[in-house]
Amino acid sequence: MTINGTPAGTGRSAATVGGRVDWVDYAKGICIVMVVMMHSVLGVEKAAEQTGFMHYVVMFAKPFRMPDFFLISGLFLSIVIDRDWRTYLDRKVMHFAYFYVLWVTIQFGFKAPSLAAESSWSQVGLLYLESFIEPFGTLWFIYLLPIFFVVTKLTRSVHPLVIWLIAAALEMTHLTTGWTAIDEFCARFVYFFTGYIVADYVFALSDRARARPALALLSLGLWALVNGGLVALDVSEWPIVSLALGLSGACAIIVIGTLLARAHWLAFLRFCGEHSIVIYLAFFLPMAATRTVLLRADLIHDIGLISLIVTAVGVGGSLLIWRLALAVRANFLFERPTAFWIAPKKAAPALQAAE
Repeated sequence: MTINGTPAGTGRSAATVGGRVDWVDYAKGICIVMVVMMHSVLGVEKAAEQTGFMHYVVMFAKPFRMPDFFLISGLFLSIVIDRDWRTYLDRKVMHFAYFYVLWVTIQFGFKAPSLAAESSWSQVGLLYLESFIEPFGTLWFIYLLPIFFVVTKLTRSVHPLVIWLIAAALEMTHLTTGWTAIDEFCARFVYFFTGYIVADYVFALSDRARARPALALLSLGLWALVNGGLVALDVSEWPIVSLALGLSGACAIIVIGTLLARAHWLAFLRFCGEHSIVIYLAFFLPMAATRTVLLRADLIHDIGLISLIVTAVGVGGSLLIWRLALAVRANFLFERPTAFWIAPKKAAPALQAAE
């Protein structure tokens, strides 16, 4: 998911700083914070058997939280999809596979004792092996991305509109087989593929928002009313409606990211976006630890406030873990060593960062 800047000839005029597209990092930052928020809020509410004010924020974001992440993940695919298969598989499959195997092992290391207490160590071993078929916990996103990359390259000979219509139809089925990879593929591939085939239009949308911020703010207000209203009416997951809200919400986050980049506000969101995979990989530990401490201490009785604190610590704690890993030279936690490359670049660095 590295963004190496905008190559010449693409016709994209998005602002870049240090080789990165500013609004993309803001949008990714918003998305990763919403992901941490969702897991934090729902985890706190389940443990406390209560709901707080943050529940409504999570519900508002549900229609577009993951669609936007996947759409952005597909934006730069046209730049790399023509690479030979070996290089493509290295950058788009092996890269994520390394972090999935590493971090699913780390997560099992923390959760194994409690899982064994509920069943047995042999059952824990089977669960670990099963995690390579059924994505484990919060890691399903990086499990699914390589599948999207491979499917998109394999279907290049098919007209994009045909693929998009099939993907849209799959999303509207709301398939529930119980297998995460199958269900989430059907629910999310349309957004990834949309980002790939309409990337130039997405950049044009950002350019228009940057040029006409007042109109962009008005459009965001109307979108928020419609999205919130449909969520409140409990129709946001109806066929067609869910797809429309996913796409419109993704556009809204792109516009918000653009306006924040234009105003140079909330730089921490941009930083989170630049390190979104770092946060995604590591937030489970500070999130779970903070939730346990706060609920057991019983010092704060507002479930919404506890959820908000857990979210903040989940984001900040994951970045702290990353910095500590670099300080003790445990870079392999967030950077892929060249030993796990199948097509290293010439004069490649010793490690390839998670993003």
